[in-house]
Amino acid sequence: MSKLNKDILFLIFEELQNDSKSLFSSLMVNKLWCETVIPLLWKNPWCYDINYSNKNYLFIIIASYLSDDIKGLLTRQGIQLPSLSYQSLLFDYLSFCRSINVNTINIITSIGSSLDYEQFLLQQEFYGLFMEKFSELKYLDMKSIKHQIFYFSGARLRFETLYELKCDTSIDSSYFYGLAHLCQYIQRLIIFNVNPNSYHVIEKLIKVQKNLKYFEWKDDYDSVDFFYYPGLPGLDSYKDILLALEKSANTITHLNIDLVYKDRTLQKVLPKFHKLKIIENLFWDNFSEEQLKMCVYHDLEIFKIDCFNLNAAFIIIENSGGHIKKILLKPYEFDDYIDIDNLFDDSLILIRNVYKNCPSIEYLSLLFPPSKDHLNELEKLLKICQNLKSLLIVIADCSCEDYSEKIFENGENLLKTLNNSSSPNIKEIRFCGDSLFSLEVLEEFLGKWKGCALSILTSDYIYKEDDYNRLINKYKNNGVIKDFICESHINVVNMDFKI
Repeated sequence: MSKLNKDILFLIFEELQNDSKSLFSSLMVNKLWCETVIPLLWKNPWCYDINYSNKNYLFIIIASYLSDDIKGLLTRQGIQLPSLSYQSLLFDYLSFCRSINVNTINIITSIGSSLDYEQFLLQQEFYGLFMEKFSELKYLDMKSIKHQIFYFSGARLRFETLYELKCDTSIDSSYFYGLAHLCQYIQRLIIFNVNPNSYHVIEKLIKVQKNLKYFEWKDDYDSVDFFYYPGLPGLDSYKDILLALEKSANTITHLNIDLVYKDRTLQKVLPKFHKLKIIENLFWDNFSEEQLKMCVYHDLEIFKIDCFNLNAAFIIIENSGGHIKKILLKPYEFDDYIDIDNLFDDSLILIRNVYKNCPSIEYLSLLFPPSKDHLNELEKLLKICQNLKSLLIVIADCSCEDYSEKIFENGENLLKTLNNSSSPNIKEIRFCGDSLFSLEVLEEFLGKWKGCALSILTSDYIYKEDDYNRLINKYKNNGVIKDFICESHINVVNMDFKI
């Protein structure tokens, strides 16, 4: 691999750009590898899972670009700057950079001073450098911003190329007016709603977009309690935002909207988004069956939905184009207000609609009771859906009398179903809810999966006991089990959680 040319190495490392450990290790192989990796690492140096307050080298590298006059001015203000000069750097690092993360810049500049005013001055100079040195700006996370960076020299050209914007509604309205003026070709727009009185300025930014493909809106429950804002415009209505979004109905392919309040405008707008490939977190509660049937998404590939909206799920799946690869359920909690009977009836219909309409399904979350009908339908699904790679099964048994005995019975019936019919491509199974596996049943199950290298994730810590550990290690040694991990319920049901 050390003899590969630079173009091939670049393509390989580009596939690893989210794997910082591999990229940092590759720097040390030889000069060619280092020269190939550095531009990728510096494309978005703020995205890695590291403690930036302890990374002095980032502060040193950025500060080294400052002119002697600016360094002198900042030093007289009491800011501590490194002595390294721009000319002594091995690479022109900032020329590779395409992103700004305001919060990370704030952390890095705190290395130079602990005083707010001095940090503000240093941030101001850093942003000036970015506008001068970046060839283009692709990613901007402007949460907690304090600087009007789109007024800097060269900012117009940088902002015209902006691909992704992350922001929150606490930002002063003047920022959004500036962004709406300069940024009309944003493809990914992510908004955290922390101020219910700022919808009108966000609406203007959304309206001017001409190629919006990904839109995410999240009401931030931790940052603001909406109930303290009675009577504010837009408190219980997202009408203006949704109508502005409607203008991009022909370009948006990924919609992720997590709302505190339900707005009937959603029922009018959603059927117009015919090109959706990914749907996440949308409220379907107030949709009638007729309205749901109008939501036809022939290109749909990923569908993430609340488990209490299964009736909406199976209608939309039935009207999809047969391209769905992932059906994921959000984490759930039962309470006295949930109609369990309807939920379980809907889960049965959902299973049927999956194997009838989703031949390409690869990732699937299911919640159902341990009834014979449900297990029979699951068996049919597993025999038909041969592309299935990852399966989450949540057994919910609300009829347990002798709970300890019943959950082992549920577990035995579930594993028998899996053994009778499982797709040969399954590499990961997640178990949660009212089912446990005895040692004998688990060993019989694992004995039929030779050579599969199966990853198992469960929320039950009984499998950490010594007897289970010995059994699990036995099947790890012969290659049946790749991983057997006990995790929290939230991590098990979160299909984005990687084993």
